[in-house]
Amino acid sequence: MKLIKYPSREEWPELLKRPALNTEELFGTVRTIIDRVKAEGDQAVLEYEQAFDKATLSSLIVSDEEVDEAENLVSEELKAALTLAKENIETFHAAQRFTGPKVETRPGVTCWQKAVAIEKVGLYIPGGTAPLFSTVLMLAIPARIAGCKEVVLCTPPNKEGRIHPAILVAARLAGVTRIFKAGGVQAIAAMAYGTESIPKVYKVFGPGNQYVTTAKQLVSLRDVAIDMPAGPSEVEVLADASACPAFVAADLLSQAEHGVDSQVMLVTTSERLLEEVRVEVERQLAELPRREIAARSLENSKLIVVRSMEEALELSNAYAPEHLIIETENYLEVAEGVVNAGSVFLGSLSPESAGDYASGTNHTLPTNGYARAYSGVSLDSFIRKITFQEIRKEGIEAIGPAIETMAAGEHLDAHKNAVTVRLKAIRQSE
Repeated sequence: MKLIKYPSREEWPELLKRPALNTEELFGTVRTIIDRVKAEGDQAVLEYEQAFDKATLSSLIVSDEEVDEAENLVSEELKAALTLAKENIETFHAAQRFTGPKVETRPGVTCWQKAVAIEKVGLYIPGGTAPLFSTVLMLAIPARIAGCKEVVLCTPPNKEGRIHPAILVAARLAGVTRIFKAGGVQAIAAMAYGTESIPKVYKVFGPGNQYVTTAKQLVSLRDVAIDMPAGPSEVEVLADASACPAFVAADLLSQAEHGVDSQVMLVTTSERLLEEVRVEVERQLAELPRREIAARSLENSKLIVVRSMEEALELSNAYAPEHLIIETENYLEVAEGVVNAGSVFLGSLSPESAGDYASGTNHTLPTNGYARAYSGVSLDSFIRKITFQEIRKEGIEAIGPAIETMAAGEHLDAHKNAVTVRLKAIRQSE
């Protein structure tokens, strides 16, 4: 990890750069796969599964029997953990249900909003080096609470054509409607356009590698909505001299092991802590099974010491981390200064992994600085808010002249006339 002491503000832009993710270079390759899936459907997906996942499949559909079998392959301990996480995620997301009050903006003019679920959503769950069954819960549970009628899940099979059993168990537990063996760009294209087996959805959710990210960007240009732009995972720890070096090091490494392009960062006001964390990271890294991945990630990572907590907060808000852990003595006070972050973890006993799995908050969050403008996945991600208005006689009489004046000012005479004919009809009836 790079050690940076008391950087000047002129150094901040360079200091806060993420590992480069130039998806534009992949547009040609990804568009070719998308176009072929769009034209050839299941056959193209099956051939890409053979080419990319080395899986020879006769069908993309995961059967009920396969899910039943998975139930017997997952330990009772893991099932209990999944159930606990499910209950907490349900509790947190159910509390986000929207109730729009009716508002009378003028006597006789009533406006309101109604929350309506997106009818068909698609969830992408990566395969790769770790089976992300936790992401199944994070996406499918709020979709079910929102009332989505169809919740489709695509995930890549292994070389034997099988899905990790914990993913299947989590999908059944969370209420997924249908599961398919499809990974990568071909899965995103299949959900965006539909194939003989995989239904077209209206919005696609879920993380993935740079090819999946590029595919989501391309299909979202006009054909389907996506949850948010996504890049490599990241965590920042904001700490003072009171922080425990072992805790801080563990938090940094928990994110570094996600992938070689992940980024972790410590911003602290204590030189002593900076040195102690550096030593502790090396000690803990040596004990990790995924230490090679974590070690490569640490090459993109930084330990930074600054002069004050005010400067630390300003640097943090400029970075806009996906995950922000505040391990300071007065963490609640420090948290008041946070304006750009995906999810914040307060105090020494709130590790980022709690949010990844079981505290109840969602772990699908904006990366790459998008936390300046995007929220993480929530119940709102699976609904639309439709506005309604009811205008009665006294209402159109109250606002009609203003509408006529504004429409005339924009030279939209048909807009003006839609009000004029009504006001005329009211006067004639009196």
